[in-house]
Amino acid sequence: MSIAALLHLPLGEQLLRALPNGYSPEDVFKLSARLRADGYAAEYVNEALTQLRLRTKAAEKFGSLARSLLYTAAGLEQATRLSVAAVHARRFLDSGIKTVVDFGCGIGADSYAFADLGLHTRSFEKDPDAAAAARYNLRRFGNASVFCADGFTADLTAFGAEGIWIDPARRKNAIRLKDPGHWIPPLPRALDLAGRFSAAGIKTAPGIPYSHLPENSAVSWISVDGELPEAVIWTGAACPAPKREAVVIRNGHTYIYAPCEAHDPRTAAKTVTPRAPGKYIFEPDPAIIRSGQISRLCTEFGLAPISDQIAYLSGDVPVSTPFCTAFEVLYTGTLNMKKTGKILRQMEIGILEIKKRGTDLQPEAMRKALRTDPRAPHSATLFATRVMGKHRAIIARRIRKAPK
Repeated sequence: MSIAALLHLPLGEQLLRALPNGYSPEDVFKLSARLRADGYAAEYVNEALTQLRLRTKAAEKFGSLARSLLYTAAGLEQATRLSVAAVHARRFLDSGIKTVVDFGCGIGADSYAFADLGLHTRSFEKDPDAAAAARYNLRRFGNASVFCADGFTADLTAFGAEGIWIDPARRKNAIRLKDPGHWIPPLPRALDLAGRFSAAGIKTAPGIPYSHLPENSAVSWISVDGELPEAVIWTGAACPAPKREAVVIRNGHTYIYAPCEAHDPRTAAKTVTPRAPGKYIFEPDPAIIRSGQISRLCTEFGLAPISDQIAYLSGDVPVSTPFCTAFEVLYTGTLNMKKTGKILRQMEIGILEIKKRGTDLQPEAMRKALRTDPRAPHSATLFATRVMGKHRAIIARRIRKAPK
């Protein structure tokens, strides 16, 4: 059973509308029986229930919009979160682009954001099921068209598009493809295609080595509420100057941390001399870390790493910025579970957040060894890490909002 076949049913959309908003495995047999009793064939009911399950999973990426979209399992896995897709769309719009080709659009997540912002969108997807889902998902936009075709064989320039968006597949047979040369399309081929347009964006894995980045590109690492789902290579008009930058989305707001000066994005990140912890510990956003901007953050706010190759920073003044999270240091000592657990119990710490860098200790094993009382009234964060090269435990209190 395919999405295309389901949508071609006279009552296909009616069947989709009959699905509840939420998915509960306990209720699936009851729901299946009810739909079959309403006259829907078993194979169509099975596909509809698959959509219900995927819609529930998709809520994390699409919020309430998830209930009105269709998915393939692989398409949902690779789909861009709607808040991130809006950043992509804004980049094209700010670059003066009016028409965008979405090369390999999948279920149409980025295309949705492009069209929603008013860009004329021409989307290509060679998988028939994904193309059918994308066509359904973009049905409300008169400025969007979906073509079930291989973008490499189609005439992409026939629409007069100035911009192109490329999201290479980075999985094959459920296996992650780490080498950009093995992506589909391979990164060199994607860059060649991008060069034919006035502006281009290429979505990549956030762990892409700097050595794979084009010299004349702006590369954005985009995080959402502390998670780092992607990096994007921007070229042409979407790259006013080559550089690496961090785009941080927190609580629905977007913040950009980018150096003023242009630089080759392949350049190694600058190192900062560590120093012993002060009164506060700061955890940089992963987009800051991966874009290599720790040194700039340290310079701007008077911070320093607590050890070589450790992305925890410290200072004596609380810092309020969306680019890092602040913690007040309560205790620093040896990384000994028995001793640390005793101190946590003396502090009456019941809710304990554990963070680690530079140690092989596992949080769950640590939690068990610390033997804290979950009924205790206070909360804290335990950093298991290296301080000036030595393994240490830092107990700290998260600062929700730093004093002015």
